[in-house]
Amino acid sequence: MDTPRASWRNTTHDWASTVDLDHLEHIRQNPAVFAPGGLRHLVLEVIAYAADEAEYSNSGHCRITLHSDGSVTIADDGRGTDTRLDEHGQAVKKPVMATKDLRFFDHPDTLPLPDTHPRRGMSVVAALSTWLVHTNRRRNGSWTQRYEHGIPTTDLEPITDDGTTGTAVHFLPDEPLRTAHDLTADDLARLTAAWPQLSSKIDDRRTA
Repeated sequence: MDTPRASWRNTTHDWASTVDLDHLEHIRQNPAVFAPGGLRHLVLEVIAYAADEAEYSNSGHCRITLHSDGSVTIADDGRGTDTRLDEHGQAVKKPVMATKDLRFFDHPDTLPLPDTHPRRGMSVVAALSTWLVHTNRRRNGSWTQRYEHGIPTTDLEPITDDGTTGTAVHFLPDEPLRTAHDLTADDLARLTAAWPQLSSKIDDRRTA
């Protein structure tokens, strides 16, 4: 049965708010703090969620695509982002893109990502990306949604189920972060090896 959103228990994020504008602006004003190393760190922030799913099920896979336009897609085969129906029958996705990850953001002593910098959460990636498209496939439905600097520019748009579950995050980091540091396929292979339960395939489509 659909239940009031106010009664949903918070786990990794606060279900009460879809967007935290102050939080997103704080990230945008401090890119060196929240994305040290530029693109490398943003990619690892996304892969960390795929690794969470792999740990939950004891194994998992993600595909990392480095596109020629500077964007990146990370697709995994996990359960998909939690999406529920509220008391009005509307689909509500856990606000992972536009609000704090309660486990990490305000805890600077959290375990670091493989680049040795603290994990802060997916909202860092969304806030520091010109655009981001999140495609989410779950047993109870599939949806896609677009963001610009962390702010949703579309509603959850239903898409046809294909019999799979998982998420795909396709994002274009802001230009200074794309050019701040080089990121190679070899770098990614070395860094993702820190998550032994997650197997990764890297598809580098950038021109030499």
